[in-house]
Formats: sequence, structure tokens, C-alpha cells
Amino acid sequence: MSTAEQAPRRRSRGRALVLLPAALFAALAAAFYWGLMNSDDRLPSALIGRAVPEFDLPPIDGRDDGLSSSDLQGEVSIVNVWASWCVPCRVEMPLLVELAAQGTVPIHGINYKDAPDAALAFLDETGDPYSRIGADRSGRTSIDWGVYGLPETFVIDEQGRIAYKHVGPFDRRSLEQDILPVVRRLQSEGEA
Repeated sequence: MSTAEQAPRRRSRGRALVLLPAALFAALAAAFYWGLMNSDDRLPSALIGRAVPEFDLPPIDGRDDGLSSSDLQGEVSIVNVWASWCVPCRVEMPLLVELAAQGTVPIHGINYKDAPDAALAFLDETGDPYSRIGADRSGRTSIDWGVYGLPETFVIDEQGRIAYKHVGPFDRRSLEQDILPVVRRLQSEGEA
């Protein structure tokens, strides 16, 4: 092969090498854009439709009622996993307090790995929406529930099964469009 024939091959190989980083960048940019614009932030839970894990938690210091799996039967309820050191828990607390004041649904809490005095101080400061609170000092119960970040909120049906899980702090939109519709549907099914 002559030198004149090898030159076009080198140029085409050189162009391919120049275009490869640009193509990789475009693919990564497209994936990043899709990740930012994908509005479906729900995380699946393997426990949806299953009975809540068996547990029996003592009350946090200063409260009379702990929380157990048997407390979650007979009525639709919400279980919120929280801690005083959790900044996002503070964000959703006004909505929980408002919801508790409306009396729409009982709200129970699982206090995750918290110092007893810190948990009470947090509730004194932000308000206390919980009918019952169980102190999960070891974190084992929360792990059994599949909790991996705080806060997490669960809707429980009358039979004590997990019907819905919300990961992270909820805002008014997610409360009204995601959580409360599940509560109302379950309540109306129980009345039928």
C-alpha cells in the first residue's frame, strides 16, 4: 500500500478518535438530563401489600404509649419514622401537626435512634402530631420496615398491611396528591 493510500485511512481514524469523546459526552449529558427531568421519584418497597413487621417498641421517655404491630390493626393509620437530629423531619412536621389537628387519620411515630431528651425537646418545639410513639433506640425495627433514610412515612390499612410508602419529607402537594388519596381510599373500602 502506498503512502498516498494510507493518509485517508489515518484521517478517518483520527476523526473517529476525535468524535468518540464528543459522543460519550453527549450520551452522559442526555442521561444526566433525563435524571434531572424524570419526575417519578417514588421508590418501590418490597413491603407494599404485606403485614407490618412484628415489633413492640417502648414509649419515648416522657410518653405513656409505645407502639407495636398490634396497634396498627383495626383502622387506617399513618406511621412516620423520624428523629430530632433529622433536618428534613423538621420540614414536614408542620404538615403532620396540621393533619393531626384535622383528625383525618391517626398518626403514629417511630423515633429512630434518638436521645430521649432530644426527642421530647423536638416535639415540644415543633408540635406533637403522634397518637403513639415507639422508641426504636437500636434501629432494628426501622430496618425491618425497610427504612434507609429519614423521614419515611407509611400508610397502613385496617388489616395492618403497608399500603403506601413515602421516602423523604413530604410537602403539601405530595400529602394531598399521594398520601391522603390512599388514606381516603382505604377508609372508604373499610366502610363498604
